[in-house]
Amino acid sequence: MKKIVLTFGLISGAIVSGMMLITLPFHDALGFDRSLILGYTSMVLAFLLVFFGVRSYRDNIAGGTVRFGRALAVGALIAVVASLCYVATWEVIYFKFAPDYLTKYQARTLEKARADGASEEAISLKKAEMDKFAVMYRNPAINAALTFVEPLPVGLIIALVSAGVLSRRKKSPVGG
Repeated sequence: MKKIVLTFGLISGAIVSGMMLITLPFHDALGFDRSLILGYTSMVLAFLLVFFGVRSYRDNIAGGTVRFGRALAVGALIAVVASLCYVATWEVIYFKFAPDYLTKYQARTLEKARADGASEEAISLKKAEMDKFAVMYRNPAINAALTFVEPLPVGLIIALVSAGVLSRRKKSPVGG
């Protein structure tokens, strides 16, 4: 099981991390909303390897049958490995190459609030909230934890669906 989890998890992690590296330079040109859609779409595509990993486990290790719980565990572990790759990539990008990312994000958010007609009081409250978050986000452990929960739910949903589709019980003997 370990080999399948690592193989499919690392491939999925390489895809999701690679897509982050490819699309991040275009983040400003795409806009925040389009970047989110592109990011989560690439996560879904990368996490499709969860399905193939569970199927590989069922067919090659478990003899063609796998119960729902085991299939879910294999899928969830693949999602965790891929999410850890995503976190590692983001940590390097954020702390080494884009330490101003959060500042740009804050400026865009406040700009959008002004354009949407928010009051100056609401904008100043939002800015204070975002400044507090920025201080927390500088801590690598908090940064990693918050980044980990971005892709993981997507991977877990795909693991759940994959387990439901691919789980099979052993057929009981006829007349038994």
